[in-house]
Amino acid sequence: MANTEILQVPEDNTEERALSIKEQLKRSPEVLQIAGSINVKDANAILEYGNKPAEEISKFADQILRNMKTETVENSGVMIKELTSIMKKFDKQDFEDKPTGFFAKLFNKPAKAVEKIMGKYKTIGSEIDKIYTELGKYKVDINDANLMLDNMYEKNFEYYKELEKYVAAGNLMIEKLENEELPALEEKAAVSGDQMDYMQVENMKTAIEMMKQRVYDLETAKMVSLQTAPQIRMIQRGNYKLVSKIHSAFIITIPVFKNGIVQAVALKRQKIVSDSLSELDRTTNELLIKNAENIKNQSIDIAKLSGNPSVRIETLEKTWNTIMEGIEETKRIEEENKRIREQSIAKLDDMTEKLKTKSLNPGN
Repeated sequence: MANTEILQVPEDNTEERALSIKEQLKRSPEVLQIAGSINVKDANAILEYGNKPAEEISKFADQILRNMKTETVENSGVMIKELTSIMKKFDKQDFEDKPTGFFAKLFNKPAKAVEKIMGKYKTIGSEIDKIYTELGKYKVDINDANLMLDNMYEKNFEYYKELEKYVAAGNLMIEKLENEELPALEEKAAVSGDQMDYMQVENMKTAIEMMKQRVYDLETAKMVSLQTAPQIRMIQRGNYKLVSKIHSAFIITIPVFKNGIVQAVALKRQKIVSDSLSELDRTTNELLIKNAENIKNQSIDIAKLSGNPSVRIETLEKTWNTIMEGIEETKRIEEENKRIREQSIAKLDDMTEKLKTKSLNPGN
């Protein structure tokens, strides 16, 4: 089902949420279980420690980049250009009374004038209808994009939580190795003087350093995830601003503008018919003296009606100006969104490449 309402971007504090996750997981049963399963005697096990969530966050960052690059925001530029072209066809002089001389009356027939104006604005009406429909669809697309980004935001924190588990478990293991295992091995080697015991001490020191390096790599992956969250919100807010502008300046104003044009054309047609009847009245007045007074009164009433339109040309001009201002504002927002998105892409590309390098070469 299409999302027709403007979806607002939730307000939350990324750092507070990350800190809350860290505090919750510090000594959770799951973290203790992971810490207890680490085999520090196996170098490969240490190198592969936390690989799965690290790889997932890397894939997730790639997915965000793809969505950012294929986002349909740029499509609005085409519609805005089309709308600009349509709006430029509007000419308030089409609806103003113009003084007519003898030759103008002779060669410009009222029926043709009405037909010309109606033809022009019928075309404009159809074009506005088309753009109006496209803008409505575009608003739905942007809302859907924000829903997708919201799901991504939550998924990102799921990956962050998984990484935090491995980081917390790794730190617990390092603490245990440094405070319990290593001192015990050093004491044993000092007492025995056996080279094998000293070798175990060195092996333990190497394992501790490898664990520290691995935890550092996972912390880097965590940072990519943490920095991805505000980037997602930034894109969502840009979408929200754009769709809000479309809704207020276009979705509301365009129907009013179109209805105003329809009424103005109808009133223009009445005015031309009224003028024609006035000419007919004056011509037939000599032949129809008996009915002259009635025709005269009717002509005056019609002239009054046609001379005071319910929709003023100034109103149409004002709505036209409103839409043009909306177009310019949307262009500005679009350029700002494009700049922010390009910066975000560059940052995420850089972080993703660093993360991939760390994941593929965990020992470096």
